[in-house]
Amino acid sequence: MDKKTAEQLYETCYMKVYSYVMTLAKDKHAAEEITQETFFKAMTTQHTFRGESESYSWLCAIAKNAFIDSTRKQSRLQEEPDEPQADIGTDIEQSITDQDTSFRIHLLLHSMEEPYREVFELRVFGELSFTQIGAIFGKTETWARVTYHRARLKLKERMDKNEI
Repeated sequence: MDKKTAEQLYETCYMKVYSYVMTLAKDKHAAEEITQETFFKAMTTQHTFRGESESYSWLCAIAKNAFIDSTRKQSRLQEEPDEPQADIGTDIEQSITDQDTSFRIHLLLHSMEEPYREVFELRVFGELSFTQIGAIFGKTETWARVTYHRARLKLKERMDKNEI
């Protein structure tokens, strides 16, 4: 698709596609983002358009898929808060504030096996996101979350055992 054809397609179909997406998203900002993404995908993958339907129908199919992807992504982000809400984390954070307790916790951390120790330290002391921690280890964000959670449980168990 040449530049002139792309511009013409954008000018003739933008408002129609935007209106369609607005009925799905019911949010102006989200509709604008998805519409822009739709046209970007259409321009970069125009070779997939077989011409069996109208351009508008093709664009709406792309928009619908982009909306579904966006909804799934938002759903995952809402289900997995960046900071765990468990009481264990609060107890640990309060314990770290006391210097003596902090030293004992560091001793327990030092004896913890890898990768739990490093993941915990990167998260708590390095203040890295789970995505960043996963990237450091060449793993997924989910792996980093699970490993961090297990490290917290192991630390809590050792703290209870040592009455810290």
